[in-house]
Amino acid sequence: MKHHRPRLLFLLAVLCLAVCLLAGCAARAATADPDADLPTIVIGSDNYPPFNYLSADGQPTGIDVELATEAFRRMGYKAQFVTIDWVDKKELVENGTVDCLWGSFSIDGREDEYRWAGPYMVSRQVVAVMPGSDIETLADLAGKTVAVQATTKPEALLLDGGDPRIPEIRALLSMQKRELIYAYLSKGYADAVAAHETSILQFMSDFGIEYRILDEPLQVVGLGVAFALNDDRGLDTALNAALADMRTDGTTRAILAKYLPDPDKYLEVDYGR
Repeated sequence: MKHHRPRLLFLLAVLCLAVCLLAGCAARAATADPDADLPTIVIGSDNYPPFNYLSADGQPTGIDVELATEAFRRMGYKAQFVTIDWVDKKELVENGTVDCLWGSFSIDGREDEYRWAGPYMVSRQVVAVMPGSDIETLADLAGKTVAVQATTKPEALLLDGGDPRIPEIRALLSMQKRELIYAYLSKGYADAVAAHETSILQFMSDFGIEYRILDEPLQVVGLGVAFALNDDRGLDTALNAALADMRTDGTTRAILAKYLPDPDKYLEVDYGR
């Protein structure tokens, strides 16, 4: 019996090791990315809370990130967000660096520049000022300096001159980074900023800063996902169908409710336009 004891102990050690290895494999399988084997869709976006920003652990999160992840999963793809310079977005999607653009992107006025999926929600483009400002209406912007993020819808609206509600301003400051427009407003370099209302509210919440948003919006726009005009893969059509299903089964509303206090008012859209 003594001669068999070392062998028995060896066999028990091997068995324990095997059990531990199997348990480790099972744990890794349980925590592995369920989309790891799916083909990847590369999405170009930039930092624009609450639509796309980095979480505390450095991972992309936000309204658009969650919507894209779910929609592309339903289509059989894994969504991968990459940060781009938003001013270069059209070139990047057209040369194939990214598959699409998804980042609080307004369709209105750009209908013929891209293949669109959406709108998946609406957003108000608004003007915000410091609480003590004498600017109460859009008409009060006459002779004032306004800061915007470059290549965004507010920039186009303020440069266009076609809206009789918008007066001639003194200067338009176009910034490459969203954060700079708020710095300019807070320091008095600009009299007002113009951006998506949701983004302004998020910035105020994140940094404990108070701005006053004018009641009258610059424009109410539909947000969509942009593909290059020469992209003939049919992804825009398939994505429209996925977004419509998510709207019907309540997924979109549930995602919006995580970030916005009144999600229903952002869902007054028609898909597939």
